[in-house]
Amino acid sequence: MITYSIIQKSQLEGALRIDAEYYQPEYLKIIQNLNKLKAIPIDEVAINPKRKFKPQENVPFRYIEISEIDLSTGEFVVSEIIGENAPDRAQWIVEKEDVIVSTVRPIRNAVALIEEDSKNLVCSSGFAVLEPRKVEPEYLFVYLKSKPIVKLLDRLTTATMYPAVTTDDILNTRIYLGNENFRQEIKNKVIEAQKKLAQSKSLYFQSENLLLQELGLSDFKIEEDLSYVLNLSEIKDANRIDAEYFQPKYKKIIEKVKKHKLELLGDLVSMKKGFEPGSEEYQDDGELFIRVSNISRFGFTDKDQKYLSNEVYQYLKDSFEPKTGEILLTKDATPGIAYVLEEKIEGIIASGIMRLKIKEDIEAGYLALCINSIVGQMQIQRDAGGSIISHWKPEQIKNLQIPILPKPIQQKIADLVRKSHESRKKAKELLEEAKRKVEEMIEKS
Repeated sequence: MITYSIIQKSQLEGALRIDAEYYQPEYLKIIQNLNKLKAIPIDEVAINPKRKFKPQENVPFRYIEISEIDLSTGEFVVSEIIGENAPDRAQWIVEKEDVIVSTVRPIRNAVALIEEDSKNLVCSSGFAVLEPRKVEPEYLFVYLKSKPIVKLLDRLTTATMYPAVTTDDILNTRIYLGNENFRQEIKNKVIEAQKKLAQSKSLYFQSENLLLQELGLSDFKIEEDLSYVLNLSEIKDANRIDAEYFQPKYKKIIEKVKKHKLELLGDLVSMKKGFEPGSEEYQDDGELFIRVSNISRFGFTDKDQKYLSNEVYQYLKDSFEPKTGEILLTKDATPGIAYVLEEKIEGIIASGIMRLKIKEDIEAGYLALCINSIVGQMQIQRDAGGSIISHWKPEQIKNLQIPILPKPIQQKIADLVRKSHESRKKAKELLEEAKRKVEEMIEKS
């Protein structure tokens, strides 16, 4: 069926755009609804503070890049950088209650609410920084993540390779404020979601601390030795000659946990690698294609999420769709991130991810935590090679040594991990509810 819009000549007079894409019916409908709601420009309730960042030698700062924004929760990972090493795009100082919005590819919906009060937090030039003045920061955050507003921002882009908008484009976008009770309801959901995300991390750290305590590693300190002596037989057995591989710290941690039974990961699980269909198959929507960047120890993260067509998905799903209860384990780029799949998903995993299926009597949550802990990570750090991109080979994965604690302790640790994932899931649900309420208000005008 042909989609078309009828535009009056008067609407084009003085217009900066005459391309048909700009006047798609779905865009015009959103604008019509916002007119009915008497929405006002964002610059009437928020400003761009333009706090220019000037790096100083030997002064550290914390940096937010667009690629580190979780598109579903707005969480972000910061990089610790010394002033003289600041990238050119580290340009804007951000403060508590600022809302930052990616101006590059706005359809990706990279929006974050700054919750922490930090004097050394800086974001990329690819963000527009908004300081709310007459609107709740939580409401502005959700509003800018709502589908109708994301579509309006995407409408303003012109380039095909790197579509982008300006900060003024965002400030000129209209916002529906509703009444105070409506905004307060949205704010409360965001605050509750933030609490759930914090609770999720707290529970996970509790599980880590319990594991280290039971393994006798609570006070373990990693020390780098400047020199050490090896036997030739050790080099032959390892089939490695790089000095880093033989650092004594790797032996020390295994010695610390040897009082417990150690099992090889390959004896505890069966393994199967994911699949790479090729970037030409990537889409902006469709069926999930889960890559290494989409997995964290806390669960799935929505970072630059890619999708596959339903046709490709149907062809691959029998062999490459993970099952509930399996552990997803990254082996490339950032090797050694393990996550237990708690619920069914429809999607394909990439070749940089292994699916681990439990075949012995061990708690999956406990096993994943062991891999994510210092015990697993130090072994992975020793084994993984690759001058540009790290690779952890399947044979090395099978030889990862796992300490086996008594079953009741395993269950207690696994329960904390499970509760952590449940809290994160609830946070996502709350944010989706808040976003949907805003979307419904705009759609129904």
